[in-house]
Formats: sequence, structure tokens, C-alpha cells
Amino acid sequence: MNIIQAEDCVNGREGVATAEIDGEIVELMELANIKIHIDKTKTEFKAMGTRNTQSKTSGWKGTGSANLRYVSSRWAKLMEKYVKTGKDTYFTIVVTNEDAGSKTGKQVIQILGCNLDGLDLALLDIDSEILDQDVDFTFNDFNVLEEFNSLV
Repeated sequence: MNIIQAEDCVNGREGVATAEIDGEIVELMELANIKIHIDKTKTEFKAMGTRNTQSKTSGWKGTGSANLRYVSSRWAKLMEKYVKTGKDTYFTIVVTNEDAGSKTGKQVIQILGCNLDGLDLALLDIDSEILDQDVDFTFNDFNVLEEFNSLV
């Protein structure tokens, strides 16, 4: 019987995310966290002779969320570009998990066609010692560029 060892769990702080925005690669040092999610679209199906409702996968939708430290004007400038010109920006994010203390090795996921849903343009908060904001986005495709090592 294989049992996962604590030292092989991936530390959530061990990694990096970069973005390619308008042809420029930038390290997203302002990230406090990021989560990329896929929801499968399902169509319900009923058949004679059974009482259950079955589901057939018919598509998917990619969404993401991130918590950003309020230290960069990059995102406000992207929104300004859209508001002033009507030209929206789609970008690529690459998330790398790599914990040197774990036997899992490294995983690299590329997220394509990312597009912001909205943004807080300006923040002030007398109760906050560190300003941050939550940002949601959608994406159109992804690639697993590098897989974790098998632990078995």
C-alpha cells in the first residue's frame, strides 16, 4: 500500500506565475494566490426504462480567480486601453509549481486566452495594512507543459 508522505506535498508558496501580455513576458510578483478552474457543461438525458437522469458532457468553460497585492498599475492600464479604444487584451498565464523538498518535481500549466472580468481601479482602506484585490477572469484553452512525477 502506498501512502503519501508529508514531505512530498507541494508547498503552496513554492512556485511562480508569469504572463505574456501584448508580447511582453512579466513575472506576476503581485500574486498572493491564483486558482484556475474548468467547469464541464453537461446535457441531461432521459431514457425509457429507467428513472434516472443521465448526463453527457457537451463542453467546458474555463475560469480563474486571483488575489493581487495592490502594487502594480498593469491591470488598470489594460482596462483603460479597453475603455478608451475598445481593444480588449487577451493574455497567457503560465503557472509553475515546484517544491524542491518534494519528490513530485515540477508541474507547468499554460493558460491561454485569459481575459479579465473586472477590476477595482482605485483602493483605499483605513483598516488595511496591505491593500489587495480579488480578480476574476475567463480563459479559452490550456496546455499541460510539464507533469508532476509519479509518487508510486
